[in-house]
Amino acid sequence: MKTTYKGSCHCGKIRFEVDADLDHVRVCDCTICRRRGALIHRVEENCLRLMTPIEDLSLYQWHTKTARDYFCPICGILPFRRPRTAPDKWGVNVRCREGVNLSTIPIKYVHGGHLD
Repeated sequence: MKTTYKGSCHCGKIRFEVDADLDHVRVCDCTICRRRGALIHRVEENCLRLMTPIEDLSLYQWHTKTARDYFCPICGILPFRRPRTAPDKWGVNVRCREGVNLSTIPIKYVHGGHLD
């Protein structure tokens, strides 16, 4: 069953709402995910509502330029991204959602470090 969560970056400049059935989080072993430590949960396009215009975020792309990582230009937190392997979905950083008990959510390990 989907729940609506409010979320933001650390400083509060970037705000969003997301509808999700938070049944797992993804931990990726690629170079950027290992360094940032985000816990990602993917949702369909229509499940994420930006309260801050996307133009107010900073965009980071690398390698194939397929994945799009959106960061707050003030505090540097990544609240959401467009994953390379599912560019039609949003990967939302669960650590940026309000009211989530991370210790109760199963972890799914993914091997993005093996992508070419």
